[in-house]
Amino acid sequence: MNRTAECFDLIVVGAGMAGHCAALEAAHLGGSVLLLEKTAQYGGSTRMCGGAFAFAGTAIQKEHGIEDSAELLEEDLLKAGKYRNDRALVRTYAERQFENYQWLKQLGLAFEQVSLSGSQSVPRNHSISPVKVLDTLHAHYLAAGGSYRANSQVTGLLTEGKAGACTVTGVQLVDGGVILARGGVVITTGGFSRSADLVERFVPHLRAALPMGGYGNTGDGLKMAWALGADLVDIGYVKGSFGAPVRAKDGPEDLDAPRLLSAMYKGAIVVNRLGRRFVNESISYKAIGDECLLQPDAVAFQIFDQQVMDQSSPLPTVSDYKAGLAAGVVVKAPSIAALADLLGIDACALNATVERYHQACDGHAEDEFGRTSLSTGYGKPRKLLEGPFYGVACTTGLTSTYCGLRTDPKARVLNVAGNVITGLYASGEVMGGFHGETYMSGSSLAKGCIFGRLAAQDAVGRAKHAGVR
Repeated sequence: MNRTAECFDLIVVGAGMAGHCAALEAAHLGGSVLLLEKTAQYGGSTRMCGGAFAFAGTAIQKEHGIEDSAELLEEDLLKAGKYRNDRALVRTYAERQFENYQWLKQLGLAFEQVSLSGSQSVPRNHSISPVKVLDTLHAHYLAAGGSYRANSQVTGLLTEGKAGACTVTGVQLVDGGVILARGGVVITTGGFSRSADLVERFVPHLRAALPMGGYGNTGDGLKMAWALGADLVDIGYVKGSFGAPVRAKDGPEDLDAPRLLSAMYKGAIVVNRLGRRFVNESISYKAIGDECLLQPDAVAFQIFDQQVMDQSSPLPTVSDYKAGLAAGVVVKAPSIAALADLLGIDACALNATVERYHQACDGHAEDEFGRTSLSTGYGKPRKLLEGPFYGVACTTGLTSTYCGLRTDPKARVLNVAGNVITGLYASGEVMGGFHGETYMSGSSLAKGCIFGRLAAQDAVGRAKHAGVR
């Protein structure tokens, strides 16, 4: 061990939502903390997301007459995951979510709107600018005495002890430097959506999906823990997200344009190039993403009317249809037939599809794909009647890979034998086991907050217990 190396109570690797929450919690507990970021800009995938947090039982829900509870939230998470989730992790989320909602509010973050999204039986997406969240957390962290370093890529974990029973003691940087951690290391490096080799290795069915997510999300943390024998879970359940406009650019300069658009849960239908529906639009946009990849050219079209456009909500939500129209990814036409021509869809087929859909909405026939709600039993499908009409060509984007390191409810990483790897924690996208087969909208940011803080609490407790601070 390098005795001249710097030493902290806790090192957090990756400065997105989960990383900032872990680092800030540790600083609030009086621990010495170092937050490391691989890229020049903190934020990762959080900076690019829709800024939605799935909370239940909040004041804003009550103001809108929405009845929700921790128990209903827990059931929705399990149902979305096809009951293949780690139930202990889901229960921890449900029990801790309201406390974390209050914690974020106490930091000055105001949740002023709530909406319905994928796999939610009631509206519970509490949306806020993710950049505001990050900047607020970052400012509080620095004010609490935390240390932060950008452009600091970690390439490996330092350990003591024999294989199978080692303790993580620090990190090694790309320049060869080492930094020690008394209480442990929290991995919050995101997923591997930007790693072509890991996509090919683990999820080859998504090789056609559009790479999205944080630009540093190349699986670094997953590989570092994997090298120590960490268990990996939910790999087979990775899904892309439907709604990535096919004409959208993908670069740091394009963050003001919609990266994802989701009109299905407001009343849009989804059709393929043949002008035919192929999926129940009320299901998770992750599951719709799977079906989209099976369509011609892996492209589908969201078709909606002025009633849906009137529900446009500004970025960073996935409902900013007006921004999509201004950016040229949403097209507008006076009729369904004219819209089909603009999108390159057979007009007769699309008109017939819309007519069949209207018959189902009126109750004159069963829906072709079993759609009876806007999302997960909430709201009634609406006919597309009020012109003008709108359409957006979409594909499936690999925004995230919600799988990875197996942890316990304290966010401690477990090895393949089910034992804790002492001193190693994981939170955020790199943490596996929580989502199961399918992702419920809004659960990622809240999960990162909840388990990031739990990891910090355990790690700082370890450092204090060791009596070496």
